[in-house]
Amino acid sequence: MSPSRRSPAATGNLLYAQSGGVTAVINATAAGVIEAARGKGVKVYAARNGILGALREELIDTSKESAAAIAALRHTPGGAFGSCRYKLKSLQDNRAEYERLIEVFRAHDIRWFLYNGGNDSADTALKLSQIGKALGYDIRCIGVPKTVDNDLAVTDCCPGFGSVAKYTAISTLEASLDVASMADTSTKVFILEVMGRHAGWIAAAAGLAGEGADAPPHLILFPENAFDEAAFLAKVKATVERVGWCTVVASEGVRNAAGQFLAEAGTRDAFGHSQLGGVAPVLAALVKAKLGYKYHWALPDYLQRSARHAASQVDAEQAYAVGKAAVDYALAGMNAVMPVIVRTADAPYRWKIEPAPLAKIANREKKMPKNFISRDGFGITAAARRYLAPLIRGEAPLPYGKDGLPRYVRLKNTAVTKKLMAFGR
Repeated sequence: MSPSRRSPAATGNLLYAQSGGVTAVINATAAGVIEAARGKGVKVYAARNGILGALREELIDTSKESAAAIAALRHTPGGAFGSCRYKLKSLQDNRAEYERLIEVFRAHDIRWFLYNGGNDSADTALKLSQIGKALGYDIRCIGVPKTVDNDLAVTDCCPGFGSVAKYTAISTLEASLDVASMADTSTKVFILEVMGRHAGWIAAAAGLAGEGADAPPHLILFPENAFDEAAFLAKVKATVERVGWCTVVASEGVRNAAGQFLAEAGTRDAFGHSQLGGVAPVLAALVKAKLGYKYHWALPDYLQRSARHAASQVDAEQAYAVGKAAVDYALAGMNAVMPVIVRTADAPYRWKIEPAPLAKIANREKKMPKNFISRDGFGITAAARRYLAPLIRGEAPLPYGKDGLPRYVRLKNTAVTKKLMAFGR
């Protein structure tokens, strides 16, 4: 299937929005979008808090920001325009929302819509790409990849993942040095819980911290493998007896043989996903009860996805590149596509950006390949290392002030004057 194309509109404005959990480099994508559009004489509006901003007609005029402020987005974490977790239903189930979006687009002459997010956002982008024809308005929609989970289909990797992977590998290495120092009289088992509901890419990245049976992490728990309590305890016990201590990295989405999350909290988020309550304390309690070892566990949570100080240079460059490419595709008249990263070589690592149909990405999930997980299920293979290692390479320096803190930018986010009545949902 080739990307859908239509002749580009002669004039109009571009609307950019951020969606889902933000990353250390999502604002680099925003910078790529805004700078590329400015270079082509196109005004960029941003939706405040993702698709909700479009529905509420809460738009931001990015032309009010200086070139220096937009450039500073390249090293600023978080979502500069606000993000949200909100999934549009089908046109048949909620026509009013789509009619409202078209009304807002028409009122502000928006001809291009770029939605920067993950799996659910790709679904939203695909739905939006189809509404123009159905509702009689000329609009082109481009999905822009972003997710720390690295689970988008088609693209080789996802902007945001490389930096989380680097943070996770570094944290595993540094914490393990700490544990090793005190293991004789203190903690024997350290458990680090990382993000990854259905795919174990982030957990796998911890494997880059060391190589060999005695190097941490000694165990990695993937959502792709059913949790085997007996095998887990046996591996932990053998490691402590041999090495003197043990580091475990667990994905939040680890499940038992019945398919239930070990950390199920019983609630759901706005996308309908189960809210997880923490797999690390569950594992720690198991280690204490069954093996009697002193333990410690850590949950980096938002820290892992916001750690711009540990960002990967490769990740930052790719995040900017997909933003720039999204503008190029939109202005060329493409619709229902996403700029994806294509790996052309491992050593030296080389990549390029190409368009891919949203229909091949939305509502699909890329999990860890079986050949990336070691035979015992607790580690990564050489193939996984070849894939992961290039993504964490290079540093992306920050400007620091005299106070020793990074100089992050806060935009003015000047509101665009509303032209419509408030929308009630």
